[in-house]
Amino acid sequence: MSVNLKILFALTLIHFTGDFYTAFISPLFPVFVDKLGLSLTQVGIIAGTMRLLAFIIQPTVGYLADRHQTRSFIFMGLALTIIFIPLSGVAPNFWVLLLCVALGSIGSSMFHPSVTGMVPLYAGSKAGFSMSVFNTGGTLAFGLGPLFITWYVAYFGLPAMPVTMIAGLLVLLFLWRVLPRPQSEGLKRNGFLGALKESLGSAWKPISLIWLVMFMRALVGQSFLTFMPVLYVQEGFSVVSAGAIYSLFTVSGTVSGLLSGHISDRIGFKPVFLFTYLFMAPALWLLLQLGGNWIYLGSALAGSFVLAPLPLGVTMAQTLAPRGRSMVASLMMGFAYGLGGAITPIIGKLADTFTIRPVLTAVAILPLLALPIIALFPRIRSNG
Repeated sequence: MSVNLKILFALTLIHFTGDFYTAFISPLFPVFVDKLGLSLTQVGIIAGTMRLLAFIIQPTVGYLADRHQTRSFIFMGLALTIIFIPLSGVAPNFWVLLLCVALGSIGSSMFHPSVTGMVPLYAGSKAGFSMSVFNTGGTLAFGLGPLFITWYVAYFGLPAMPVTMIAGLLVLLFLWRVLPRPQSEGLKRNGFLGALKESLGSAWKPISLIWLVMFMRALVGQSFLTFMPVLYVQEGFSVVSAGAIYSLFTVSGTVSGLLSGHISDRIGFKPVFLFTYLFMAPALWLLLQLGGNWIYLGSALAGSFVLAPLPLGVTMAQTLAPRGRSMVASLMMGFAYGLGGAITPIIGKLADTFTIRPVLTAVAILPLLALPIIALFPRIRSNG
């Protein structure tokens, strides 16, 4: 089976567009703090709500999407994100800001499971690399989105943010013409728990280990992405400079994600997991020790290790449980990522108490705790 580049491009474009708008919020936290007088705990609540709703409810949406083979989940979800995230710029207080972020995040949860589950159908024999390309749409969006929105807000101001939804709505019209309908994975006759059990089958033990490792990665990554911009603005960087640091963290993950997917197709998933988690903690520690312009280089290095395993967890789990592509994808990119992000309010409360830098230093150690779990992974490669 050959790779269908047209459909993979459309799926990647959905991923890019939705995550591009979602990426507006975190780099603007310093601006929201200044405008609305937010505490770090409130910043953590907004960030946690964003990740909770955008990711943790994805397994349920993935199940519903399989029962109802329609493009509505994709297009309605993308529309919510495109509309409500820009509206956050005119929020007059914490609660309205939280509402806008919540609605935009629910939209994100609606399109992710279906489009991620569709990738293997059009990937041919390049499942690992194709998932990495698809993931690149998200990581590139999280890199370019902060650069764009910090420049845009610095130049036009927060009240002008709603204008940015125009570009997204135009992309939505294009996708309406080219995107096929999702295909059922044959799980609709079961209830949610039955579908989950049938999706995982006998592979539930290794998939549980993969999920735990991906959860730990998410906790580390989301903590840094949420509080790095606030930390560096507090230490004298401009909002635009903090947005650039944020973007370098994520854009470097675009490159490393492609590389990790390509290498995993050749040597298997386990060695790549071991390598990235072994060097993730030192890279994060180094970032926190650097000053001046060296921070930009440190951010790129740290981000490359933090984001490299992201496509691997999805592809490895889909390889172990091919009958539940959307369900498994929602567990790895959704439930793990969302639960990791949902702990952000606790990290914010700790940062209010002990300041941001020592809290992030402690968080940077967590990837080392994942190494014994990775050692238990089976040695497999992607199907093909």
